[in-house]
Amino acid sequence: MHSQGEPGRARTRDGRELFYMRRPGPGGEGVPTVVLEGGLASSRSYWAPVQLRLDGVAATVAYDRSGLGRSAPDPAPRPLRRLAEDLNDLLDHLGGLGPGPFVLVGHSWGGPIVRIAAAARPERIAGLVLADPTDESCDLVFAPSVRRQERIGQAVSMLLARTGLLARAFRPMLEALPADAAAEMREEGFTVSTIRTRGAELGSVVADLTAMKENPPALGGIPLTVVSAVRTSTGMGSKVREAVNASHAYRVGRADAGRHVLAADADHLVPTSDPDTLAREIRRIVEGRAPA
Repeated sequence: MHSQGEPGRARTRDGRELFYMRRPGPGGEGVPTVVLEGGLASSRSYWAPVQLRLDGVAATVAYDRSGLGRSAPDPAPRPLRRLAEDLNDLLDHLGGLGPGPFVLVGHSWGGPIVRIAAAARPERIAGLVLADPTDESCDLVFAPSVRRQERIGQAVSMLLARTGLLARAFRPMLEALPADAAAEMREEGFTVSTIRTRGAELGSVVADLTAMKENPPALGGIPLTVVSAVRTSTGMGSKVREAVNASHAYRVGRADAGRHVLAADADHLVPTSDPDTLAREIRRIVEGRAPA
């Protein structure tokens, strides 16, 4: 069996198909399904280490947003609201495959996506785990300097994708993956199409985060765990890391049932740099353990 399980396709409300891979769990009434939402330009493949660590705990689903991996591009703009609608369409599809609520896991830009999706249908969400998420309470995300870095990063990424060199910048991540997932990510994850999708999702960042700051998604009593990286990385030096992690602590403090975990071995790419910590915290939510 593939390290990420069996393939499937879910249809969105406007007829697009989303490709996903589902690794089976133990089954049983009420056992949640864990659904993994990636960051900007991140396809399903980098979730493989987390999925493998959840064997025997829960079924896991990693998918490609439109324009990533094996999901066709979306001709429409890609604000957070549309990304969250696509995620809820995937959950509608998965709900037809078996009983049980969902635990949503969002990395980086996936953090706001899963929060918005959960707030839209809270009755089917057993918990959220956010891995080094983007958070609107961090003032840095609105800084003009960050917008400049995004533009530069987009231009450099496009150049590297066109020349076939982009994968080299992500060698440590690729080395952390099982061979099958690594091969698929090398083939699908560093293309010009992927970088175009990244640009489309960046198009409304300020407006999206401003809207979330003015009207945060209401999660009620949904258990929330935020896993913050500790190690610095490219674009996230010590001062940025301090501000980002402070925003994570703020988000947990606003939750009815919140838990903040510092992952000492993790850089921003938590799913591959510290999958053990992330899987452990997902398991806590799946098993219904109270935040502590």
